[in-house]
Amino acid sequence: MKTVIIEDEKPAARRLARLLERQGVAVEHMLHSVSESVSWFAQHPGPDLIFLDIQLSDGLSFEIFDAVPVKCPIIFTTAFDEYALQAFKLNSIDYLLKPIDEEELEAALEKFRSLNPVARPLQVDFEDIRKLLVHPLDRDYKKRFTARVGQHLKIIPADEVECFYSENKGTYAATTDGRSYLLDTTLEHLQEELSPETFFRVSRKFYVHIDHISDIVAYSNSRLKIKLKRFREQEIIVSRERVRDFKLWLE
Repeated sequence: MKTVIIEDEKPAARRLARLLERQGVAVEHMLHSVSESVSWFAQHPGPDLIFLDIQLSDGLSFEIFDAVPVKCPIIFTTAFDEYALQAFKLNSIDYLLKPIDEEELEAALEKFRSLNPVARPLQVDFEDIRKLLVHPLDRDYKKRFTARVGQHLKIIPADEVECFYSENKGTYAATTDGRSYLLDTTLEHLQEELSPETFFRVSRKFYVHIDHISDIVAYSNSRLKIKLKRFREQEIIVSRERVRDFKLWLE
């Protein structure tokens, strides 16, 4: 199987290539912009599979397919967990939320192999997904959560959650009263329940609420460290792959 990675963040592209190589998947080429991709696809036959980031340095990656015909299947690698995921699931092979988890990558490759997509044309409706990126899906996000405290159920308003985090296979809500409550859910499940206007997944372990950030400071390896108003149990570090999207989210 030959693959092409289209990703403007070169460290993220190299990391994905290493993960694919560990899965026995050859990376034919890594492309980093719309213009570079258009030029490459105009001169080369399509690979078996494309790993596609959405927002590249010189535009949306959909512009590539406006310029050149590409028929091979796609697995999206995206930070846009709040946009169009249902469309991705229906019309593409899969999507992987950055930073990419190796087990999720393996599952996506298994899905690709089981569907035998090489024998069929690509069925992604790019225009529908493009519209969804501009106009997010209208939906109601959760406004409150519940946690068991002894024999009681604690009602936790979403606006009072400074962050959600995972620890020892549990998922917790850290609130403005300085306490953490164990929830019966996972961070992966929360991504479809939290408003993208107020919550951002800064790493595999943390979602943070924008109104409860008290400070953001530079950290090692081009990362950022977040300080919340009350939460002090762990350091909250924005993973390097998510720094750019985190900065865009703050604007």
